Amino acid sequence: MAGVLLIISGPSGVGKSTICRKLAERPDAFLSVSATTRKRRENEVDGRDYYFVTTEAFERSIAEGRCLEYAKVYGGQYYGTPIEPVLNNLEAGKIVILEIEIEGTLQVKKRFPQAVAIYILAPTAADQQRRLVGRRSEDPEALAERLSKADGEIRYAQESGAYDYFLVNHDVDETVEAIIRIVKEKQKA
Repeated sequence: MAGVLLIISGPSGVGKSTICRKLAERPDAFLSVSATTRKRRENEVDGRDYYFVTTEAFERSIAEGRCLEYAKVYGGQYYGTPIEPVLNNLEAGKIVILEIEIEGTLQVKKRFPQAVAIYILAPTAADQQRRLVGRRSEDPEALAERLSKADGEIRYAQESGAYDYFLVNHDVDETVEAIIRIVKEKQKA
């Protein structure tokens, strides 16, 4: 059985990372670890949460074609997906999970139009703000920037045509089950 490339996106604070971690618990799944130039948060582990690299190293990867996708986002930091582990796991028949932004999704869908792209939404703006504040990883300026961009990001995601599904994350386990049902349908097709 061929692998499935699964893209999970959404504005900050909607539970994307939690959803992706739960999906990755499946034996047939592989969660791609992105690279970034942003500073590591206190609770993050290099190679597990992200590959934390210098701007120079990231730009070298771009120039050498070793990124499946990349974007320069919040605060001018790069985020991107190393291509080799993705291709290797797709060839092995795995569900390859990418947690990426809209620009990255557009790049991936150009190369892999069969990828399943799902945009996650919070039930309400208040829920989203509560989740962001609760993780205590943002300074007030970064928090305000992320919240102010959320509405525009959602509109852009809807208008981009890149997303196959929009799911509201009322309950993480229910959202994960909905995504698994979508992937199983894709595997049957």
